[in-house]
Amino acid sequence: CINSLDLNIRFVGGLLSAYYLSGKEVFRRKAVELGEKLLPAFKTPTGIPWALLNLKSGIGRNWPWASGGSSILAEYGTLHLEFMHLSELSGRPVFAEKVMNIRKVLNRLDKPQGLYPNYLNPNSGQWGQHHVSVGGLGDSFYEYLLKAWLMSDKTDEEGKKLYYDALQAIEKNLIRKSSGGLMYIAEWKGGLLEHKMGHLTCFAGGMIALGADGGPDDKTGHQMELAAEIARTCHESYARTSMKLGPEAFRFDGGVEAIATRQNEKYFILRPEVIETYMYMWRFTHDPKYRQWGWEAVQALEKYCRVEGGYSGVRDVYANTPNHDDVQQSFYLSETLKYLYLLFSDDDHLPFEHWVFNTEAHPLPVIKKQNVEIANHIK
Repeated sequence: CINSLDLNIRFVGGLLSAYYLSGKEVFRRKAVELGEKLLPAFKTPTGIPWALLNLKSGIGRNWPWASGGSSILAEYGTLHLEFMHLSELSGRPVFAEKVMNIRKVLNRLDKPQGLYPNYLNPNSGQWGQHHVSVGGLGDSFYEYLLKAWLMSDKTDEEGKKLYYDALQAIEKNLIRKSSGGLMYIAEWKGGLLEHKMGHLTCFAGGMIALGADGGPDDKTGHQMELAAEIARTCHESYARTSMKLGPEAFRFDGGVEAIATRQNEKYFILRPEVIETYMYMWRFTHDPKYRQWGWEAVQALEKYCRVEGGYSGVRDVYANTPNHDDVQQSFYLSETLKYLYLLFSDDDHLPFEHWVFNTEAHPLPVIKKQNVEIANHIK
């Protein structure tokens, strides 16, 4: 079985980008071919796809650990950008229909406090456990609501509304300020907050900055401040370690702020989210501190992660000497290094008005209004 989320964001997304950047037909053909291989995942009573798919048999199932056989928000919610492009490139509406149906199912459901739980049962169409996170299991769902609107050349009004409504609920229920003045995004478990923020959640600074401009009733300034505060907190999680690289998760309780307190959260696996946020913040503010922070990360990566065969994750960022895990994750090349490159490039290198990055940092072109109108006319 292959994880259909990874197949989509890494392989389909990568092939789509390769096509749009090179114009080579083989990449378009392979992207569509792979997209078709994913369609059996949607054969559920609700159309909410399975997380795991056997590409040969077309049989799907969910992660055995996921709440009562549930599908996961960040998995079924992170197909939209790629599937809209697959419909655009193949002329087949089926891809777009599959992802629009996911929205339909979500629109019908009651959201606790306006929040989206991480677990949804694909058979019953009901939420599993009421766990909410802007980190792992939730993260890219929110990102794709905003980016769906931007990628549609701001014609997808539903995506826009869903994003800003979700952000409002996140602000009210999950965003808190520590006694030391650090803004963070907590995790919500059935109404109780866990005062922990994951490295994955650090992407949210960049997301909020990207969406600040289109926000309702003049919230742009407020959202940019929020984005800057999250960026600052995530930088602190790096600055407060020996290696100047951030831990997998950090806490705000028991007198501790922006520090990992559990051994199994002290590792750094070359993740991109903090640098991603620096890149967006640089593009929108040109405050030199974001490039300075990015350069600190470059120096730390060179000093502690560079090994003979490439770069490796480290097991404890608070130690003085690195204990390497001997793995170079694929997202290190597709995201971490790309966002660093863009942080130190001019703004007109993959400009935001023409390109939207999928959640694996593969650039996809904005589908211009005239194309949308032509497509509607054909329908």
